Amino acid sequence: MNGEWIRFGVTAALLLVAMLSFSAAVIGAYRFGFVLNRIHAAGIGDTAGIFFVILALFVSPGSGPDTWKLVLIVLFLWFTSPASSHFVSQVEYYTNPHLFRYVDRQMKGPED
Repeated sequence: MNGEWIRFGVTAALLLVAMLSFSAAVIGAYRFGFVLNRIHAAGIGDTAGIFFVILALFVSPGSGPDTWKLVLIVLFLWFTSPASSHFVSQVEYYTNPHLFRYVDRQMKGPED
């Protein structure tokens, strides 16, 4: 009986950390002004949040075949999120003509 409560507490703590990570990603995506900074905040935050959700699923009481299905879904999200962030940043890089206004002046931009 005590072991179940300990697993419940650890699962709740991991899910709380995941929610904090997701919240930080949302706040970062809202607060940053430049698109690539927003993508970075969202990509790091959701990847860390998904990692803690996976840990919570492994620790959670009553893990069975349904838990493994959820883990596969979360792993799919964990692998596709960085790829989609990379794709969106490439679109920004190739379509924004004013991109070099936001980066360090040591880089040679089109207006130099």
